[in-house]
Amino acid sequence: MRLLDKVALVTGADQGIGKAIALRFAQEGADVVIDYRSGFEEADGVRAEIEALGRRGFLVQADVSDVDQVRRMVAEAVGHFGRLDVLVNNAGIEKRLDFLEVGEDDYEKVMSVNLKGAFFASQTFARHLIETGRPGKILNISSVHEELPFPHYTPYSASKGGLRMLTRTLAVELAPHGITVNNIAPGAIETPINRALEEQPEKLEALLANIPLRRLGQPEDVAAVAAFLASAEADYVTGSTYFVDGGLTWNYSE
Repeated sequence: MRLLDKVALVTGADQGIGKAIALRFAQEGADVVIDYRSGFEEADGVRAEIEALGRRGFLVQADVSDVDQVRRMVAEAVGHFGRLDVLVNNAGIEKRLDFLEVGEDDYEKVMSVNLKGAFFASQTFARHLIETGRPGKILNISSVHEELPFPHYTPYSASKGGLRMLTRTLAVELAPHGITVNNIAPGAIETPINRALEEQPEKLEALLANIPLRRLGQPEDVAAVAAFLASAEADYVTGSTYFVDGGLTWNYSE
């Protein structure tokens, strides 16, 4: 158990990649704070699965696009467990729009969840670690589109590119405090956000043709890398992006 008795906070942990990470962390011995925005029943189901694994789960409802809610989320997590050791900034959204049609509200919504939320969650978490004199781990769930252009999803791509540089900068700035910061960049993962794709065989086949491993990834593929980065085995790893994409990044074309 690589995370025995650690306490981790995972944002957007009620489904998809966040849920898989929360459950993998519990399997590795961690207690887990499950952040969710609106899916209480789903989040409570994750808590039940964590407790069935013999670990403790705790629910916090917070919209990470709201800085006050982010700070409350961390405070409630620390208040419940007494400390935090790992933060996973997983919550994210995307919206398909032609660049010329993107409105300010569309832009703000995507950037606020994907980048601002990770920024201020990391800040609040880092302050907690520094104030208590302990090391810790920040993991950001980015995307292959921190590297690859993604036409019709410009705010999403911009937010993930920003997350890449946030990760690199915080890795340098927080290293003296024993805090590591890394990105995981999933490719095409079989999650609720990609369910529509699975119902369009022609589009799915075109995508699979660009993935050397010829399959969609599973949330558990991402969770396995997260477990490594959150553990002591990755104590000398910081400022890096780990692509979990079946080879898509280096074999992609529109």
